[in-house]
Amino acid sequence: MKIKNGVTLFFFFSILITGAMTHSGCANIVPPLGGPRDTIPPKLISAVPADRNLHYNAPKIVFNFNEYIDVKEVRDNLIVSPVQKVDPLVDYKLRTMTVKMKDTLQPNTTYVLDFGKAIRDVNEGNILKNFTYVFSTGSYIDSAELSGTVLVAATGKPDSSLIVLLHRKLIDSAVVNDRPRYIARVDTTGHFHFRYLATGTYALYAMKDEGGTHRYQSKSQLFAFADKPVVIAGNNPSVTLYAYASKGEAPKSKDKTTGGAGAGTTAKPASKPSNKEKEKDKRLQFQINLTNGEFDVLDTLNFKFATALKIFDSTKLRFTNSDYEDINPADYLIQRDTTNKIFWLFYNWPTDTRFHLIARKDFAEDSAGRKLLKIDTISFHTKKDIDYGEVRLRFRNLDVSRHPVLQFIQSDAIKYAFPIGSSKEFRRILFQPGEYELRILYDENENGIWDPGQFLEGPHRQPEKVLPIRKKFNVKANWDNDVDITL
Repeated sequence: MKIKNGVTLFFFFSILITGAMTHSGCANIVPPLGGPRDTIPPKLISAVPADRNLHYNAPKIVFNFNEYIDVKEVRDNLIVSPVQKVDPLVDYKLRTMTVKMKDTLQPNTTYVLDFGKAIRDVNEGNILKNFTYVFSTGSYIDSAELSGTVLVAATGKPDSSLIVLLHRKLIDSAVVNDRPRYIARVDTTGHFHFRYLATGTYALYAMKDEGGTHRYQSKSQLFAFADKPVVIAGNNPSVTLYAYASKGEAPKSKDKTTGGAGAGTTAKPASKPSNKEKEKDKRLQFQINLTNGEFDVLDTLNFKFATALKIFDSTKLRFTNSDYEDINPADYLIQRDTTNKIFWLFYNWPTDTRFHLIARKDFAEDSAGRKLLKIDTISFHTKKDIDYGEVRLRFRNLDVSRHPVLQFIQSDAIKYAFPIGSSKEFRRILFQPGEYELRILYDENENGIWDPGQFLEGPHRQPEKVLPIRKKFNVKANWDNDVDITL
């Protein structure tokens, strides 16, 4: 009986142990729940060869980190200076990253590998920002530096997608045809900082690097240049560059056919137009910039036609007051644009007043012979004084010798622009309510608009500068919006 019990007990424990082993083999290892989220990026434990190594001649660098890493978008993040003909090969596994230099290394040269935001941990994606490794093929590490700021000239704001370049060749064509010697990134504030530079004289540029070529390829590309070469020797004064873009050539369509269905689609047969659509097609179509029968007195009344006109007879367009009395033609002016599709009516509009436009059916005709089917009367009312706000801005420390123009910006577009005279004050009794960003354009040629720079087309000319002065300026209706601004 004792033997049987012993055997039974033995089998009982065997089953327990086997079950435990089976379950432990299938179970997932789960980290303990709770506790703060990991926000610490990977940390470098060692590099072979070590950072700042001299007389470097090995083709491979091995980095070891304290946790599992992920390396992403190396092409967009890794900057090697001096710039290589062939990009290094970057590989990683678990806690190790390996970099193989594929290009021939130059003698007595300091190299910098800046990984940007490429390295992060696997679990939380914490980025090891601007991880940099330096080595020299000679007996010393170059130590000269250059820092500065890049701003977009038309807005006065930074653009972190730009890069800054230093060229050994000082001729203008080098930025088009050759690789730069050094590259630096621009941060969110527009700041850049070159480190470990070799002393010498360089041409300095900034640009939006389209396609990763590090070359100036298009007038529509944001581009900036220094007025003269920079002499690098130790620590150098900070510099500021102003990037601009001009209108480049319009991209050509890849589809050789015109007016047909796009590639990969099937054109549907045109449905037979209804009698109402036929009648509409015979009628001249146009729009007037009215909103619910109201007109903004700060705007210019305009007619927009669907097709270009061959006839526009202003004598057959009556402009009357609320009592249908004709307004003197000497008090208003009608102009057209070059396309013959847009016509403007200029008039000194009073507020809170009713007007009528009476168009005879033959006042306008397009090339297809379309006219109005009958006399058309358009009645509208101008907005009231209380629909507008009064604006008064006084500027301190404004250099009026630079011909400042005050810009009101909405949705990154210029809504209004006004020159500021010697009084250093802007005032409008009637102003469209809304939220605006304020900027000052220094209008060097006094043409009222911002002008880009010039680099390759002729003598160098820097772009006109714009200074942001207030990010938010809220004009309230029926309110005196009075502000002092110190530049």
